[in-house]
Amino acid sequence: MTDHSHAPARPAAPAPDLSVFLSLGFRPLYICGCAWALISVAIWIFAPALVPAPFFAVAWHAHEMLWGFIATIAVGFLLTAAATWTGFNPMQGKPLAFITLTWLAARAAYLTGGDTAFMAGVLLESVFFGYSALKLMQVMLKGKSVRNYGVPLLVLGLGASNVLFLLATYRGDYLLVIERFNTGMLFMAVLTILIARRVIPFFAGRMVPGLDIPMLAGSGRVQLAIGGLAIAAGLLKLHLVMAAALAIVGLIALYQLWRWKPLSILHKPMLWILYAGYLGLAIGLLTAAAHLAGLGGILLARAATHVHIIGMGGFAMLIIGMVTRTALGHTGRPLALDGTMLASYWLMLASVLLRLAALWPSAFSGSLLHATATAWIAAMALYLYRYVPILIRPRADAAPKAGMARPAAPPSRSGAQPR
Repeated sequence: MTDHSHAPARPAAPAPDLSVFLSLGFRPLYICGCAWALISVAIWIFAPALVPAPFFAVAWHAHEMLWGFIATIAVGFLLTAAATWTGFNPMQGKPLAFITLTWLAARAAYLTGGDTAFMAGVLLESVFFGYSALKLMQVMLKGKSVRNYGVPLLVLGLGASNVLFLLATYRGDYLLVIERFNTGMLFMAVLTILIARRVIPFFAGRMVPGLDIPMLAGSGRVQLAIGGLAIAAGLLKLHLVMAAALAIVGLIALYQLWRWKPLSILHKPMLWILYAGYLGLAIGLLTAAAHLAGLGGILLARAATHVHIIGMGGFAMLIIGMVTRTALGHTGRPLALDGTMLASYWLMLASVLLRLAALWPSAFSGSLLHATATAWIAAMALYLYRYVPILIRPRADAAPKAGMARPAAPPSRSGAQPR
């Protein structure tokens, strides 16, 4: 029996409320990130001529997927989860509006073109990551959440890798652009492992009665340490060391998945989508290791293979599951998946498979690429259709008083995972 039932009929929804919309980071940033994932892929596949210099098309696509979409969703999640981990909301109201507008202005600057607009985009995006990292660190210190002190540093690392990527793009150095992109993707992979390794077993234990699975904190700490080694090795161009480190991180992830009893959650789409994303991330890291070590033959010779396995099969699959689950939990709604979002999950999975098929040289590569974009756009459109009305309104269990929302952060400071 699956959990994709339709919710029962309810009274008319309350009106949208700006103060509620700006009460927690996930509300504006989930909408912005998913909408941009739709728009940027549509531009990349169907109207690449809209991308102006000094960006070139591939660099813009890589940048907007990693830093414009994936990292933005991660920041939105962390600004929300930090309130649960520490008992203090890191950002709401005017500060949250400020970074949201800063993020939007950066997207516009990059599409405006020209040196001045490009550098303005670099500055704006640096403010987005830097200010978010600062606010996260403030609540980690205030809440004495020692085990999460590394989270703001990883966000700051994402921001720094973004600047390095953009400066390489400005110089027009293609090889350096690829190298900087790989650094940013590694920062994102380490941050994703940190988040997913905590929330997946927590969510599974909450959604499947009687399911007892371990948090595996010890293996998680090893992953983070070796992931940091992989980043350092990449910056020092020690490719074999980097390959070995990535392989170890990927193998640990496979071990964790096995310990999380994957056969026990197949009847819960909200869980199997997260398990599938974590599996994609593990396979992608192993594929990247094989590529760096010169193994795998023609199939893995192209960097695009592991990039898309990690980016789409890992990050994007996890994201579509996380933005569904956390949006429902943090707006006081039942954790019930309707047919719209189940379709979104399958469309996302289809886009991953189609994109990997398009990497194989054939007469159908172009058609497969267009099919990939269509499935991706449809998946994100369904999410926005279903969740924008939820994210701009008060919690479902809020007091029935106009303009009033529940407190943004739960009172607990025990470090429990977000609902």
